Amino acid sequence: MSTMKFCRECNNILYPKEDKEQKILLYACRNCDHQEVADNNCVYRNEIHHSVGEQTQILQDVSADPTLPRTKSVRCAKCGHAEAVFFQATARGEEGMTLFFVCCNTNCGHKWRE
Repeated sequence: MSTMKFCRECNNILYPKEDKEQKILLYACRNCDHQEVADNNCVYRNEIHHSVGEQTQILQDVSADPTLPRTKSVRCAKCGHAEAVFFQATARGEEGMTLFFVCCNTNCGHKWRE
C-alpha cells in the first residue's frame, strides 16, 4: 500500500517523479532539491469493494444505450413492460456467457438473466 511521503529537509510532501534515464521512480520535493528513490513502484492503488448481490456489469443507464439490441418478446416481471435491452456477459462465478435483460421502462429498470 502506498503512503504519503514527506521531505526530510523541509517537511513538504514528496511527489512521484520518473527518472527517465535510469528508469526508476523517485519521490521529489517541489520546494527544495531533495529526492529519494521509491521503495515501491506503486504510486496509487484503487480497491473496489462490492456487496455480494451487486452486479457490476450492469450499469444504471444501460436501458438508454442506443448501441444495445432491444426485444419486445419478453415481459418484465416487476412492472409488466414489454420491451427490454439485452446483452451477453460472464456472470460472476459461472462459466460461459449469460444473457442479461434490463427493462426499458424508465421508472422500473428491473434486471434479470436467462
